[in-house]
Amino acid sequence: MSAAGPPAAGRAVAEYRIEDLAHASGATVRTIRAYQDRGLLPTPERRGRVNVYGDTHLARLRQIADLLDRGYTLASIKELLEAWDTGRGLGGVLGLVAEVHGPWTDERADRITRADLEARFGGHSDDAAIAEAVELGILERIPGRDDEFVVPSPQELSVAAELYAAGVPLTAISGHLRELREQVEQIASRFLEFTTEHVFVRYLGHRPPSDADAAEAASMVRRLRPLAQQTVDAELARAMRAFATRHLEHHLAAEEPYPPHPTGGTRRPVDLAADTVRAVERLVGRENAGRFISAAAERELQTRTLDALAASRQIAREVE
Repeated sequence: MSAAGPPAAGRAVAEYRIEDLAHASGATVRTIRAYQDRGLLPTPERRGRVNVYGDTHLARLRQIADLLDRGYTLASIKELLEAWDTGRGLGGVLGLVAEVHGPWTDERADRITRADLEARFGGHSDDAAIAEAVELGILERIPGRDDEFVVPSPQELSVAAELYAAGVPLTAISGHLRELREQVEQIASRFLEFTTEHVFVRYLGHRPPSDADAAEAASMVRRLRPLAQQTVDAELARAMRAFATRHLEHHLAAEEPYPPHPTGGTRRPVDLAADTVRAVERLVGRENAGRFISAAAERELQTRTLDALAASRQIAREVE
């Protein structure tokens, strides 16, 4: 690296050859040339047979690296940088990115030693269970440390430990978490679709968004972020109360031959194929088979009722 030209504001202008720029930025020479070919870097100054780069190129490389770390593709980065070059600015966009990539919970990650982990889960070593916990993201390995792990969510690990202490096998806990995670991801996806359709489309309707629109969208993310958690908490509490009550009533009334149905009427036996019953028991367990079959039948009745209502409405429209 060398300094040349008159001082600017008391500081010499830095100049780099491509090898020096690669060293200063952490990118490879090949990557820098690829960025030039894609139009992501300004054209360097040509002096004889040598390309000369400056602080502008270094800053641009660092911007690109930061955006790549945030999950942007090179095509998206090019659009953002073109917006910057035309004077629209990146401040609002980067603020929006930081808001979305920021923490969505107040919980802080922690660390746990392998000895403490084993003490919380029965006091014996289980490499398979640890490997599965790492796969699920409950634990994260620390490079060079086999005796310590990062715990992204101490609360989630505590729940697993309490369930294990209550007698739930580790395999059942991990299986339940996989199922729960899939369902929660569907809820998150639906919430994002809902808010995008009704809120964020006005800010993100063009690419890239203007600096003002991106800043406004970032502010909206801050306002809406807790709503998803609050909604899920409220609905989970409602559902847990309803199902726990029904579950308890079912078990307390187990001695009665056919207790009253929650929706009215009386229970009566229904003949089912033995193969069907065994298949259901393998799926949900013998103790849950009756409730599963009842719930499936109720859902089928509800579906058919909705279909009938929709069909009758369509017929009414055709008559009109």
